[in-house]
Amino acid sequence: MGLLDAKVAIITGGAGSIGRATARLFLKEGARVMLVDLGPADLRRAAEGEDQDRIATHAADVTKSAEVQAYIADTVARWGKIDVLFSNAGNLGVIKPLAEYPDEVFDAVLAVHVRGAFLACKYGLSAMNDGGSIIITSSVAGVRGDAGPYGYITAKHAQVGLMRAVAKEAAGRRIRVNTLHPGPVDNEFQAKVERDLSDVIGHNATDFFNQLIPLHRHAEPAEIARAALFLASDQSSFTTGSLLMVDGGMSA
Repeated sequence: MGLLDAKVAIITGGAGSIGRATARLFLKEGARVMLVDLGPADLRRAAEGEDQDRIATHAADVTKSAEVQAYIADTVARWGKIDVLFSNAGNLGVIKPLAEYPDEVFDAVLAVHVRGAFLACKYGLSAMNDGGSIIITSSVAGVRGDAGPYGYITAKHAQVGLMRAVAKEAAGRRIRVNTLHPGPVDNEFQAKVERDLSDVIGHNATDFFNQLIPLHRHAEPAEIARAALFLASDQSSFTTGSLLMVDGGMSA
C-alpha cells in the first residue's frame, strides 16, 4: 500500500527535474498526478513512460489567473478533488548588483514564484479535499540574504509569508500548508545559477557552494522529491506552517 494511494496531486513546474522526480515518486506511492508547466513538449517528455491512466499534463502560465483555474478544473474533471497541491514552478532571473538589476526581471521573478503560488492556493484550496496538503517550493534563499539574485531571494522569502497566512486559513479543514527549502540541487536550473555566479565571483561557483554546504555536495532531485512526499503524505499529519530545510545544512 502506497503513502498516496488514490490521492490526486498537482505539480507545477512539472517538467523540471524536481517536478519530474516528485511525479515519479508520487506515482510509485499510488497517486494520480497532473503535471503543469509552460511547454507542451516538455510536459510530454516528463510524462513519457509513466502509467498514462494515472498521469496527465496541462500547459499553463502559473502567473495567469484564468490558466491556473483551467489546470485546476482539468484535474478535478479528470479525477475528482485534489489532495496534494505542489506549487513548484520557478525562474531565476539574473544575478546583478542592485543598481543594475532590471525592474522587469524583478517583476517577472516575483510573478512566477509569489503570484503563481498565490493563485494556486487561491483557486486550489476550494477544490481540495479536507485533510490535504499544499507544498510551496521555496529555497535556502528564502531564509538568507546574498547580494545579486535580488528577485529570487525576495520571492523566496515572500513565499514563506504566503505559506504562513494560508496555513492559518486552511487549518480549519485540516489542510496542511508548508514550504520546502532545497539548497543547491544537481540540475540544469542550478547549473545556470552557478555559471552566472562564477562570472560574478571570479571562480567556480559549484565548488563555492559545496564548501558552504556542511555535507559538501549538491542534492539529487530524488532527495527533494522524498521531502515533498513527506509533506504530501499523512507522515506529516501534524506539520503545518513550517519550513522544511533540505539543504545539506547550508542554512545551519
